Amino acid sequence: MIKKPPLWTLALLAGITVSVMLWWAKPTPRPMAAPAPKPLQVRTVAYTPEALALPAYSQGTLTPLREIDLVAQVGGEVRWVAPHFAAGGAFDAGTPLIQIEQADYRIAEIRARAQVEEARQLLATEKGRVRQAQREWRDLGNEEANALFLRKPQLAAAQAQLAAAEAALEQARLDLARTRVQAPFTGRIRETYVNLGQYLTPGNRIARLFDSQVAQVRLPLTDSQVALLDLPLGPVEGEGPAVTLTATVAGRPVQWRGSITRTEASLDEKTRLYHAVAEILASENPDKPMIMGLFVNARIEGRQQSGVAALPRGALYQTDQLWYRDAGGLAQRARADVLASDGQTVWVRADLPAGTQVVVARQGYLKPGLAIEGIAQ
Repeated sequence: MIKKPPLWTLALLAGITVSVMLWWAKPTPRPMAAPAPKPLQVRTVAYTPEALALPAYSQGTLTPLREIDLVAQVGGEVRWVAPHFAAGGAFDAGTPLIQIEQADYRIAEIRARAQVEEARQLLATEKGRVRQAQREWRDLGNEEANALFLRKPQLAAAQAQLAAAEAALEQARLDLARTRVQAPFTGRIRETYVNLGQYLTPGNRIARLFDSQVAQVRLPLTDSQVALLDLPLGPVEGEGPAVTLTATVAGRPVQWRGSITRTEASLDEKTRLYHAVAEILASENPDKPMIMGLFVNARIEGRQQSGVAALPRGALYQTDQLWYRDAGGLAQRARADVLASDGQTVWVRADLPAGTQVVVARQGYLKPGLAIEGIAQ
């Protein structure tokens, strides 16, 4: 009698048979292409070059164009001072500021006038003697006469004496006029050095004055700023670039208009900066006080520049680089010439076609040839 195999053996054989059949029947895998990576999305703006006049910005201190020490030309006691003769006092050109005692100078003028009359009398007498000598020599019948006999030296001496007397009279009149000390220009008094009753000698300082009608500002400029301006490096022929100055006076913003009149002859040896000087006329800025010593901000009008594009400040990468999207949608980098900038905008010139999409953020994730998708800002 044949012994039957156990059931588990039959089950095992059936399982192996099914597994072999399934292995032979499974489909062969086919290779599939990897999906293309999605382009990186970045914010962009259009590069739109145009002709622009870019201003240059600077700061400086308002100072007077003219400031002098007024000195006494004659000596004497101060007999009168003007009511406004004090620090801060204002005056017009020709206004008397102090009066020095005149008595001695009036006496000197009278004496000088008397000397002139004496010299005129001496000259008239000498001319009469010359005519008499000429008649006497003619009566002798001799056509030749020496100069001494005709009193020519005496006549020349009399004429010189009259000229000297007239010069002394003119000097006396000048000294008398100089006892009244007048303002040479319209301005204000910074400081006074004399007062009523004080004795002055020639050369003593009377007051320090400055011209209030013309102010100036010394404006430092970098080489790149000078390149923006129509600014000759020397005396300005005619009117230079226009300048707008702004400052706060008594809590209110004030604006003045002026122009660049010259540049200084050399660069600052420590800072290597240029210095342009702007002048402001009180006549062109009525009702706007020009307070000397005031710190002001300056905006200098620039010359016309071609091919300049204004971009957000974030478009600039590593100070002088721009990332942009080329025609194939790939990231590329270009060098930019930065002409000017402020807190939010940079003005650049780059070798890019108009309309190129310039990346304004996330430039650190980019590399040349990376696919990017521009999102207009």
